[in-house]
Amino acid sequence: MTRVAVASRSFSKHPVLRAELLTRYPDVTFNDAGLSLAGDDLVAFLTGHDKAITALETLDEAILARLPELQVVGKYGVGLDMIDLAAMSRLGKRLGWTGGVNKRSVSELVIAFAIALLRHIPQGNALIRSGGWRQIMGRQLSQRTFGIIGCGHIGKDLSRLLKAFGCRVLAHDIREFPEFYAETGVEPLGLEDLLAQADVVSLHLPFDAATRNILSAQRLALLRPDAVLINAARGGLVDEAALRRMLETGKLAAAAFDVFATEPPEDKALIALPNFLCTPHVGGSAEEAVLAMGRAAIAGLDAAIDPLSFAGQGA
Repeated sequence: MTRVAVASRSFSKHPVLRAELLTRYPDVTFNDAGLSLAGDDLVAFLTGHDKAITALETLDEAILARLPELQVVGKYGVGLDMIDLAAMSRLGKRLGWTGGVNKRSVSELVIAFAIALLRHIPQGNALIRSGGWRQIMGRQLSQRTFGIIGCGHIGKDLSRLLKAFGCRVLAHDIREFPEFYAETGVEPLGLEDLLAQADVVSLHLPFDAATRNILSAQRLALLRPDAVLINAARGGLVDEAALRRMLETGKLAAAAFDVFATEPPEDKALIALPNFLCTPHVGGSAEEAVLAMGRAAIAGLDAAIDPLSFAGQGA
């Protein structure tokens, strides 16, 4: 009988996903202890299983080489930066992954962030809670110039939603999407030009060596002082210390992060700023998205292929 291990904590505690997986695979080990599995602990948990469902757990070559029995991984979630695809392929292991299954959940969070920051909703809430009462002038999202860095599944979905607000949408990606741009009116642009022109900038990139601190202090300085920056993609894409200094000195109006280079975030001064809004990595955590991601991971256990087929993808 095929043995399946579910390392993901959120999948393990989801009653619907548990039931649906057990219907297909009766012999399942769930992470019922709710442990954050890594290194030796992850190896110990996955040892003796033929297939696994993982989420944010790191599967590098050192880990994969110690799991000879593990042949298939079903990926819960859309990020692939925690899996060494090349090593997995060399070791003859297969991957089941579906991109974009949580795209609407993330897109809606980005729009919520944008409206909240443009209308100063966090500051208004804090004002009333402290006993104050005065009008705070904000700006509409409608008709703004919105820059999207990374035009994959989520970037494309966000672009379509923003068109309903009458936004001018700019996009930067290392790949070309001429048909999508022609269909939607999205304007492809170089990264520096996008940063200089946009009222709101949102990141939708995987995290790897090429994207680490892609918004460095030098690039952040290209943003307009009245601009808003949103990161609901991956931590490590932005120089967080430089961002804090810009927010403190008024060189950037506001920012909202759902992800951080270190989670939970360690920069207490950053998260305490009144013009900084943050959430605990919940972009893909809408109920509908969780079900979609879980079902995709289950399906991936049967439809897994060579991991290198997914190289360069994610989100």
